[in-house]
Amino acid sequence: MDRILKQLSSSLNTAETIDQLVRPMLSMLGTITGMESTYLTGIDLEQHTQRIRFARNSGTLQIAEGMEVPWADTLCKRALEMGQLACDAVPALWADSAAAAQLQIQTYVSAPINNGDGELMGTLCAASTSKLAIAPNVEVLFQLFANIVGNFIEREVLVEKLQAANDQLAAHALTDLLTGLPNRRAMFAELEHMLALASRSRIHVLVGVIDLDGFKDINDRYGHQGGDDLLRAIALRLQAGMRSADLIGRMGGDEFLFVGPGPTVGEADADAAAWHMQQRLSALLVGHYEFAGQTVSYGGASVGVAALPPDHVGIEAAIHQADALMYQVKHSRKLR
Repeated sequence: MDRILKQLSSSLNTAETIDQLVRPMLSMLGTITGMESTYLTGIDLEQHTQRIRFARNSGTLQIAEGMEVPWADTLCKRALEMGQLACDAVPALWADSAAAAQLQIQTYVSAPINNGDGELMGTLCAASTSKLAIAPNVEVLFQLFANIVGNFIEREVLVEKLQAANDQLAAHALTDLLTGLPNRRAMFAELEHMLALASRSRIHVLVGVIDLDGFKDINDRYGHQGGDDLLRAIALRLQAGMRSADLIGRMGGDEFLFVGPGPTVGEADADAAAWHMQQRLSALLVGHYEFAGQTVSYGGASVGVAALPPDHVGIEAAIHQADALMYQVKHSRKLR
């Protein structure tokens, strides 16, 4: 027993995953009990199923990893309900278990794995097709191992929850909460990435600034809720009209930023590509919108798109160039 406890201590110190913890445990339990199969299960009480997560097989009895059985048919359920976690006469005691009869299980030991709230998560089991004597300390050892596994699983679940929360915070930090589009920080990072890619691949980068015309009038007439509704609708139209490699984001207020790949150097007119994208973005936004409980005709936005060569330097300079073109368009639209 001292040797087993020493092995257990070593596994606890080195295991970083549930796999690294459980597989040595199953081997130890197999050595202690002489059972053909030792295995760890997961139990889904909502779906009424039990699944074999990890298994060690050394004889004719083969408990397959991934195997799923109805919880109502399992020896684990019967053992827990009867409070008898070890049995060397399974066919006589639990003759109603079809799974046990099919596998010809004679001897069986299990221990429940519970979380901190006492909820059943799984079981640690051993089974054999032979009638084997079960030592008095085996049940205690199984429960000790099951408690260790339960604590490890809870730790893993906590780490996963923390990681998910961290990912969500990171996503929020890069997302405009009103429209769901990438925000200013995310767009600057994408533009930096695109400029670096352009330098390596010798392509132009198209950068566009979109400024909604008459947005203050929308707010004054329909309230801030109406303005927010328009911004969300604009975001949806822009997303729907983008190429797969393009990205659109909200810079703040009623201003949006477009970033996308342009033509390869020497293969096409980059300025013409920028002009066509500018016309495309402008046309996307003109039309009727449903908000404030009515249909509103909207004249669109002022859009400026610049084609930046591969050796262009600086994010701010890139946006400034597109911004200057946008203001030229806005001035022309006001004159009209």
